[in-house]
Amino acid sequence: MTETVMRLLKYVLQEHRIETSLGSVSVAVYGDPDKPALVTYPDLGLNHVSCFQGLFFCPEACSLLLHNFCIYHISPPGHELGAAEISPEKPLLSADDLADQIVEVLDFFG
Repeated sequence: MTETVMRLLKYVLQEHRIETSLGSVSVAVYGDPDKPALVTYPDLGLNHVSCFQGLFFCPEACSLLLHNFCIYHISPPGHELGAAEISPEKPLLSADDLADQIVEVLDFFG
């Protein structure tokens, strides 16, 4: 293994399920929570892996980001890894609702 890969392995992934007023949200956290937050939110139909893997699987970029930030990957409802299909009867959240969920997640982590 390269030295860069070995450095990356020290960062532990923590998966969180945060209950918000509009439903639960999956959050993957990488890095030291005492560092400044870098928050990601995937594009429609994607999750943090499919949307950001090109950036975060590049050892040089990932090492630089994890050295300076704690990364919070927020997955909107139904976008988390292994998510079940969303029922057509369930009302879809608006952009404002999704923004409100992000605020609740940020409040949760302080």
